[in-house]
Amino acid sequence: MSVGLIVASVPASAGQPAEQGGTGERGGPQEVRFATFNASLNRSAEGELERDLATPDNEQAQKVAEVIQRNRPDVLLINEFDYVEGGVAADLFRDNYLEVGQHGAEPIDYPHAFTAPSNTGVPTGFDLNRDGSTDGPDDAQGFGEFEGQYGMLVLSKYPIDAEGIRTFQNFLWKDMPNATLPSDPDTPEDGDWYSDEILDVLRLSSKSHWDVPVKVGQRTVHLLAAHPTPPSFDGPEQRNGTRNHDEIRFWADYITPGKGGYIYDDEGGRGGLSPQDRFVIAGDYNADPHDGDSVDAAANQLLDSPRLRDTKPGSLGAVAAAKEQGGANDDHVGPHWLDTGDFNPESPGNLRVDYVLPSRQLIPRGSEVFWPVPDDELARLNDASDHHLVRVDVLVP
Repeated sequence: MSVGLIVASVPASAGQPAEQGGTGERGGPQEVRFATFNASLNRSAEGELERDLATPDNEQAQKVAEVIQRNRPDVLLINEFDYVEGGVAADLFRDNYLEVGQHGAEPIDYPHAFTAPSNTGVPTGFDLNRDGSTDGPDDAQGFGEFEGQYGMLVLSKYPIDAEGIRTFQNFLWKDMPNATLPSDPDTPEDGDWYSDEILDVLRLSSKSHWDVPVKVGQRTVHLLAAHPTPPSFDGPEQRNGTRNHDEIRFWADYITPGKGGYIYDDEGGRGGLSPQDRFVIAGDYNADPHDGDSVDAAANQLLDSPRLRDTKPGSLGAVAAAKEQGGANDDHVGPHWLDTGDFNPESPGNLRVDYVLPSRQLIPRGSEVFWPVPDDELARLNDASDHHLVRVDVLVP
């Protein structure tokens, strides 16, 4: 599958990243840094991101690029990067920002990239939120003012197996067995907020789910990328909360032998990963295992999986921010050390919502949330986004 794939004209050498970063000889173990960053590179109207990135002087994009340059991931998922057909925005971001040193940071080169359409802004023709209109951003397959808003982008120093990519943009929510569908609070039935006609077209992914195979030496590591909808901005029916739960469950089933048989991709392929497959789940999952509005501790569907490791990346900056901001943070159960999102202190407070979760075959070598403490010179980058980059270093045997 090649839709959306964009590869620079000079690929990295076989099995090695474009920059020095691997360990061992070709075919031997290599250390790889995987990261996710909700960079808030989304715009309010179609074409705005492309215009902003067409010149090298957009302040927010400069900060986002510097965050990436300071952390230097080998494989990076960016959430909230508006989709532009043909990867035009992705090329502009690489050319004008990542490959230009920002504020003294070293430029960084990603010869390989993948992007594809998002469900955001795609009309359903139905009144999903029951406000009397069928053409609002809340009535789209995923919340969005235009098609592709809040999209995703994968950047890699390692080659991407284009033919092995699987996307699940069109998977219908109703096709998940025992789906946690929202219930109308005014009726005694369960799962009846949406009519059968709506469920016949309503997709599970609010953006998309991607399985992007990355070639590390002689091995393949599947980057499993997604950005589930926030479990908020709804009513007592919890249509967003239940969807967030099942968007997370999708990957939990995909990586668990015997549970992913119902899954189909956009090309008609069926099933999930095999027990031998190596993978890293990455993205903004909008779910904290202890706090916030998620349904049934949705994040724990992944965190409790025996197939992966939670290295618990953290930062002192998150601890300092929660103490300074107070509010809802004072009542949180989860450790502030693990927070990745800097949100309204009144509600919901700061949360752990961004994850990089490697499979058990990958050996952790270190992890961190990039959230500098206030007296650090790099604290000026903390407002690049309301999320912070999360990185995990693993040894690929």
